[in-house]
Amino acid sequence: MNTNRLDRRDFLQKAALATLAGVTLPVLAPAKHIRTADNVVLGHNSHRYRVVPNWGVLDAGKNPVNDCHEMVEDAKGRIFLLTNETKNNILIYDKSGKLLDSWGTTYPGAHGLTILNEGGEQFLLISDNARRQVIKTDLKGREIMKIDYPRETGVYAHAGEFTPTETAVNPANGDIYVADGYGANYITQYDAKGRYIRHFGGKSNDAAVNDKFDCCHGVLVDTRNKANPTLLVTDRRHQCFKRFTLDGKYLSTIPMPGTYICRPVLHGDYIFGAAYRSTSDQYPNSGYVQILDKNDKVVSTPGGTAPIYQNGKLQEQQKDRSFMGLMHPHDVHVDNDENLYVAQWSSQKTYPIKLERIG
Repeated sequence: MNTNRLDRRDFLQKAALATLAGVTLPVLAPAKHIRTADNVVLGHNSHRYRVVPNWGVLDAGKNPVNDCHEMVEDAKGRIFLLTNETKNNILIYDKSGKLLDSWGTTYPGAHGLTILNEGGEQFLLISDNARRQVIKTDLKGREIMKIDYPRETGVYAHAGEFTPTETAVNPANGDIYVADGYGANYITQYDAKGRYIRHFGGKSNDAAVNDKFDCCHGVLVDTRNKANPTLLVTDRRHQCFKRFTLDGKYLSTIPMPGTYICRPVLHGDYIFGAAYRSTSDQYPNSGYVQILDKNDKVVSTPGGTAPIYQNGKLQEQQKDRSFMGLMHPHDVHVDNDENLYVAQWSSQKTYPIKLERIG
C-alpha cells in the first residue's frame, strides 16, 4: 500500500472536517509563482542557499514529468532524474539544467534511484513499486539484473506484498539493501549478484518498537565512520531515522519530530534528507529539506523553520511559508559545489529545483 495515498486521504478528511467546523485552511500559492522566484534564500547557520529560478524546466510536451522521485550524479557530472512518467523515465541534465539525454518507457512505478560503481563502470538501481522489482541498468538504460520479491525470506506470500521504495549499496563489497517501504516494511540484504543474504525489520505501528518500521522509505550505508559503517533507515511515519549494523542489529534512533523524511543522502560529513511534508501543517505543500551534521544534529532546514534544540532534543519543525516552492520534496542531490537539487512528488508536475550554496 502506498503510504503517500494514505497521507493524502488523511488530509482530505481533515479538510472536510475543518470546513464543517467553519475553519479555513491555508490557501497556497500556485506553482507558477515559485518557478520565477528571484533572490530567495533558504536555510540556516552554515548551510544557506539561493533558489535558482527555472532550473531544469523543459518542454512538457516533449519531455514531461509526473512525480519527480529521485536524482543521482554520475562520474561525468551528469544528473539523472527518475520520474514515473513513462514517456521518459530518466532525464539526464547537465548542472546548468540543460537536457542531455532521456530514456526509459517501462517503469510505471519508478520510485527509487541509486548509482553504484563496479570495476570502474557505473550502474543504476531502479526501485519500481508498480513492477514490484528492483532493476539494475547501465547508464544508457540496458537492463542487466532484476530483483523480484524476496520469497527466500518466508515472510511474503506473493509478489503483491512487496513494494520496494529504495536501495542502498555497500561500497566495500557491493551488497545491496532493499527497503520495502510501501509493502511489508522489511529491509532485505543481497550480495552484488542479487543473492539473498538476510532480512530484518517488519511492520509496526508502535514507534517504541525500535527494530521495526512504519514506512521504511529510504536506506543508506553511512560510511562516515570508515572503521565501523552502519545502515541508516528512514522510519518515515514515525518521524525518525533508525541506525543499524550492516547485518541488521538495531543501534539507535534519531528523532525528527514533525518531519516525514523520504531518504537519507550522504555528502561529506552531512546527511541530507527531503521531507515531503510536516505533521504540524495539515495541508498540502508543507515539505522542506533537512541537513544533519556528523553528530546527528539538524543544522539547517531549507524551506522549513529553524532547528531548535532544548535540553538536547530537537523541537518539532514545520514549513516556513515564506517560500512555497518546496511543495513535496522527495529527494535531494548534492553536487561537488555543495549545491542542492530537489526532486518533488505530487507537486503539479514541476521539474526539480536547484538551490545554490551561498553560505
